[in-house]
Amino acid sequence: MEELIKKVLYTGVGLVASATEKVQQQVNDLVENDKISKDEGKKIVESFVKSTEEKKSELETRLNEMVEGIINKLDLVRKSDIDDLIKKVERLEKEAADAE
Repeated sequence: MEELIKKVLYTGVGLVASATEKVQQQVNDLVENDKISKDEGKKIVESFVKSTEEKKSELETRLNEMVEGIINKLDLVRKSDIDDLIKKVERLEKEAADAE
């Protein structure tokens, strides 16, 4: 499950990087052909990057909520819960051994 989530996130990051690159290329072409100024091009790219970052944050939040819902519906145990139990058992075993 975790691997699937990682793949989805990495794919999204790759798509964003690719899209940003293409936008930058298009803006560079427009600047070179004197269709827009360098400042206008810079503003376009910055606006695109800012918008993308906002959407990325929103997507991460939604994805986390979906995963949390799936975990709860499937009644799955989190690794952190298992780790906590292992620590408790180890502590209790140590206390029991010390008490003997």
